Amino acid sequence: MIHYQFTHLSEEIRARVDALLAQMTLEEKIGQMNQVTPHWTSDLEAQLRTGQIGSILGIIDPTEINRFQRIAVQESRLGIPLLIGNDVIHGYRTVFPIPLAEACTWDPALQEQASRVAAAEAAACGTDWIFAPMVDICRDPRWGRIAEGAGEDPFLGRAMARARVRGFQSAGLPGRRRIVACPKHYVAYGAAEAGRDYNSTDPSERTLRDVYLPPFKAAFDEGAGTTMSAFNEIGGIPATANSFTLKRVLREEWGFADMLVVSDYNAIAELVAHGIAADLKEAARKAIMAGVDMDMMSFAYIRHLADLVREGSVPEAAIDAAVRRILALKFALGLFDHPYIDEMLPAQVILHPEHRALALEVARRSMVLLKNDGLLPLRVAPTSKIALIGPLADDHAAPLGCWAWMGRPEDVESVLDGFQACLPAGIELDHVRGCAVWRDPFEEFGRAEAAARAADVAVLVLGEDAHMSGEARSRAYLDLPGRQQALLERVLTTGTPTVVVLMSGRPLVLTPWIDRVNAVLQAWHGGIRAGRAVAEILLGQVNPSGKLSVTFPRALGQVPIYYAHKNTGRPLQGTGTLQFADPFWSRYIDEENEPCFPFGYGLSYTTYRYDNLQIETPVVEMGGTLRVSATVTNTGTMAGEEVVQLYVRDLVGSVTRPVKELKGFQRIALAPGESVRVSLAVPADELGFHGPDNRYVVEPGAFRVWIGPNSVEGLEGEFELRA
Repeated sequence: MIHYQFTHLSEEIRARVDALLAQMTLEEKIGQMNQVTPHWTSDLEAQLRTGQIGSILGIIDPTEINRFQRIAVQESRLGIPLLIGNDVIHGYRTVFPIPLAEACTWDPALQEQASRVAAAEAAACGTDWIFAPMVDICRDPRWGRIAEGAGEDPFLGRAMARARVRGFQSAGLPGRRRIVACPKHYVAYGAAEAGRDYNSTDPSERTLRDVYLPPFKAAFDEGAGTTMSAFNEIGGIPATANSFTLKRVLREEWGFADMLVVSDYNAIAELVAHGIAADLKEAARKAIMAGVDMDMMSFAYIRHLADLVREGSVPEAAIDAAVRRILALKFALGLFDHPYIDEMLPAQVILHPEHRALALEVARRSMVLLKNDGLLPLRVAPTSKIALIGPLADDHAAPLGCWAWMGRPEDVESVLDGFQACLPAGIELDHVRGCAVWRDPFEEFGRAEAAARAADVAVLVLGEDAHMSGEARSRAYLDLPGRQQALLERVLTTGTPTVVVLMSGRPLVLTPWIDRVNAVLQAWHGGIRAGRAVAEILLGQVNPSGKLSVTFPRALGQVPIYYAHKNTGRPLQGTGTLQFADPFWSRYIDEENEPCFPFGYGLSYTTYRYDNLQIETPVVEMGGTLRVSATVTNTGTMAGEEVVQLYVRDLVGSVTRPVKELKGFQRIALAPGESVRVSLAVPADELGFHGPDNRYVVEPGAFRVWIGPNSVEGLEGEFELRA
């Protein structure tokens, strides 16, 4: 799939930018740096006519977009078109599963297709700039915005970031339009202390470089032309005033001098609350000098930059550099040549049957079978009775998930809808809501218990609604909210075989009840086709193949929890250190160290065997490639897809290294009894890290390697990296 790259601009565009910039007054330049939303901006049309606005966000009506664009192009002095930005996090009107779920497909090509659909619908409606992908690494499920990213791992995060940029910036979008992606939130936003949104972060520079920065670098290398500075501070300096990340790393070390940086919503003004600026004027100075080109909705630039330039506090050259990036992007997007939208396009593109079919396929592959004692797939007979219970069983809003504000509940298939479409005629399906998701005292436990007692199987659809994850939706507890666990307990008293379908925007703590149910399907917030996908999986029409992109904790006290942790000097797997006559390890006294479900985990209706591990390159030279292979066999009776995963461990480094790191994966399809030889390659350069001086280094030495179905199982071998 061909896609546009916006990170390095042509000489023709540079010449056009210089010619236009030479005609601009200081006030007109600063106007280009001002991004507003129509809902909170008075005298919008007057400001457009006087060139005080460069970009609008939060507007999706093509007629309104054209109206504002005509004012900017035809009625302002210089006729500079507007840049229209919107949050298109996991689909436009065709809403796909949340990104955390999409990452559970471990299928970048599928993710690229989904992002292209989102871009096509967004472009048809007038969006030029998508504030996505969110590539923040998160290892704390309390943080609500974990739903928006690819999970806990930088390697998987890099793969998904590249795929989404390619999809968003695809060539051939409707109406000859182009879209630019905006990887966010730059940087370390997902490391918020206590999982509380907007909270402080304080990663070491090494952790910043090894964990949080790599997905951004991957997205920028793929051609993303913009990024968004984060809300959080990094080691005492807020990201929106952090010249280390915005200038030294982004522009100098990585060389993305043309990258347009926009602040997050009101983030420049929030420098005052952070305590590094006395007022909005000082906040404006610190942000522009750190490298933020465009101000999203704090009005700091439009109110204060001109005075700061005239006072000598901000050089006009800093303004010119920012405006060059903004104008260059508008030229690269073709807005000067094609500023208006064909208002007939949305009807031809929105919710196209091919888009809906793709949404179903992504939903199918994103769902993860966490437990199955053999009850699934459900074996229904003409006289079977199914009790479908739970507050989310017929919910048409929750599957949309967070940040799906163009999505509509009427587009959504609930689990009830899915069963009604998939069940053979004559099967009795008894639907009981049971209780509310949370905050609502509604209960009908008696009806739910009676329905379960009369049924052959009870399917409970539980979890979070769409408003419990996303921005400003942090949770202090990760159990089933409201009275849902009490509902589950009542159903379990009946002894009826029970399946739990979990809809959520984050991992939940399942240990209070998981040992007492027969099966658990993690369905996430699965988008408009979620209900159909759930029904197809439970009924065996689709074999589940999703693998977790994030660790599920056993207990809240384990959080943050992730597979790529450090060994420590007293690892649990070791002998411990004798102290006060007892061995001491890094462990809890009241809980296991291990998670409920590890990163990369996911069951299938068939089984797979891994054998015949071969380290094809037992000695890898610097600049060479590690090659490892194994045979994977479908030992069951159903065709399926498996995600083969490769992990390595650097046994001795100049700084401590994680116990395992994902370095490769491949999705394969196998018929019953079929075997496939899977070979995975890892360039030696991928085996490095940031050393004592925080420079990237690849060090020779001994390594361990695993190929397996998840981060805790697999065939194990060794190799040497030689200088």
